Amino acid sequence: MLLQMKDVQKAIGVEEILTSVSFLIEEKEKVALVGVNGAGKTSVFRLITGEWQADDGAITMSGNARVGYLPQLNDDAAARGVSEGTADSDDGLLSLYDALDTVFLPLKRMETEIRALEAAMGSLVGDELESALKRYDSLSFRFKDEGGYETESRLKGVLRGLGFSEAQWVQPFGQLSGGQRTRALLGKLLLERSDLLLLDEPTNHLDIESIAWLEDYLKNFSGAVLLISHDRYFMDRVVTKTIEIENKKSVVYHGNYSHFVTKKASDRALAEKAFAEQQKVLKHHEEVIKTIRSFRTEAALIRAKSREKMLDKIERVDKPAEDPARMRLRLKPRLNSGNDVLFAEGLTMGFGGAKLLFSDISFEVKKGDKTALIGPNGIGKTTLIKILVGALEPLDGRVREGVNVRVGYYDQSHSFSAESEKKSIFQELADTYPRLTQTEIRTTLAAFMFIGDDVFKPISALSGGERGRVQLSKIMLAGANFLILDEPTNHLDLFSKEILEEALREFTGTLIYISHDRYFINNTATRILELTESGVTTYDGNYDYYLEKKAAVQQLPAENIHTNTRPEISPQESTSKEDYLRKKEQESQARRKKARIEKLEAEISKTENLIANCDEKLADDEINRNAEAAQTVFAEKTALEETLSALYDEWAEWNEIME
Repeated sequence: MLLQMKDVQKAIGVEEILTSVSFLIEEKEKVALVGVNGAGKTSVFRLITGEWQADDGAITMSGNARVGYLPQLNDDAAARGVSEGTADSDDGLLSLYDALDTVFLPLKRMETEIRALEAAMGSLVGDELESALKRYDSLSFRFKDEGGYETESRLKGVLRGLGFSEAQWVQPFGQLSGGQRTRALLGKLLLERSDLLLLDEPTNHLDIESIAWLEDYLKNFSGAVLLISHDRYFMDRVVTKTIEIENKKSVVYHGNYSHFVTKKASDRALAEKAFAEQQKVLKHHEEVIKTIRSFRTEAALIRAKSREKMLDKIERVDKPAEDPARMRLRLKPRLNSGNDVLFAEGLTMGFGGAKLLFSDISFEVKKGDKTALIGPNGIGKTTLIKILVGALEPLDGRVREGVNVRVGYYDQSHSFSAESEKKSIFQELADTYPRLTQTEIRTTLAAFMFIGDDVFKPISALSGGERGRVQLSKIMLAGANFLILDEPTNHLDLFSKEILEEALREFTGTLIYISHDRYFINNTATRILELTESGVTTYDGNYDYYLEKKAAVQQLPAENIHTNTRPEISPQESTSKEDYLRKKEQESQARRKKARIEKLEAEISKTENLIANCDEKLADDEINRNAEAAQTVFAEKTALEETLSALYDEWAEWNEIME
């Protein structure tokens, strides 16, 4: 056991943040912490690091366990995090390489002492020599054990893996952008020998190739990882346990994110079914009691009271908690476009005489295409999108729109005009769409989780996620038939992403977007447009299809297509025949178990109905007056109840096997 939280509670003032959080993390385990925005995930991290103290419950950490923490950072925090511990008086002047190399200062001091001992031992004799040899042997063993001979290769591997070019290695740290600084802090944490890594949105500011590299790094990491992420593809590849924080409580699921989604839906459906069925049974008993009481005889009253006591003894099934508030998004074009939506011809772009971002780019977009524009950071994806919407003029080439094309543009910067910044959310929509009634505006905003007085918040006071939701609401009202979206899932929680995915899948218009979210791309794209230094390449399929085609060209397993483009990353072994057969056998067993459970549930339902029929017969006065008939019915009911008990036991056993 590395970390345990048991019945942890936390409140800020009168507001309860967490009421019952319990989970266990073992050594080397990779775990995801999920939940809607505001559920309390970051609060859990603050409790683990000791930044906050729990009001109740216990947090137990294995002795001497070292914890590395990557919070969601602003620029200044990132700068402090990377440069912490450096000896330079002006940390901003350190190069990126040197800033990360400070992680190895203890090893460098150790190496310095080892070299000093080597130089000194030639002139030592007797006890002094023996003492020096012991110290030398001890330091040499520790130096090797702690990776002293691997520091340079590890540092270079991390820098390359996180997408830093060698030219950036020597760049002064103070000249890096906020996103680059955050990546540098992540690199620093990866280089440290932590027993537990707490990573809050580690894939922010990483391109797809760097995310794929990080996946392999974390899977092979010798310590444990607890991460918060909105990248579902990333979680599927890294984690083996998922902890959800919902309604201020924790629930543990043993599996990756996709398993969690399936299991949670199944558990909720079973809970809702159990609650509904018990309510039906309780209502039936209450109606029988009411009917018996209506006879107003002493015998009837005795039977009614007996049934009431029996009813009171039934353990009630709790009503499942309501789902947290989520967006309800429907995107519907007001006008159909022609079949030819957009032509990009010979586009060339660069800035200020620097190297061109791209040159002679040509492609076309047809009606109904749902195109994901992908490529490494800095390749010019956002610039290309801005050219498509007319926000930038290319150095060469042109963009032509087809007939009846109406564009809706989502800007990842969530920028609003200076005038709009002064307005409330409600007023922004009212001014943009003056024909809408107050009810229509409020209904639209409610779909984007702006309820009650939230609609009167000023635009200037909104968070990044809230500003993004306002932009999405404006796009929805515009009725555009061609959506151009730049990172639409940024700042959305996992469940809001799923709502957006569903809306885009059902959207009957045309779509082109930039995203680093491979799960989102997989669920929405019908076409991939890859932008590289050599131009654009089109793949007619989703992200998995794109990986397969790239792998076929490079003769690599599809899951390794990105990681193998970076040095110092070992390719994953192909699935062996034994693994394949084992997987098929497991799937066959799962089908047999599922079939048996479904049969048991059908038998349980049938037996419960027969017991209910017996109860109705026992409530019948004609049968009650016939002792022999009543005894027969009672014996039948007793036998059915024994059968039902055995069915429930077997059902429970099979469900435990399914876990």
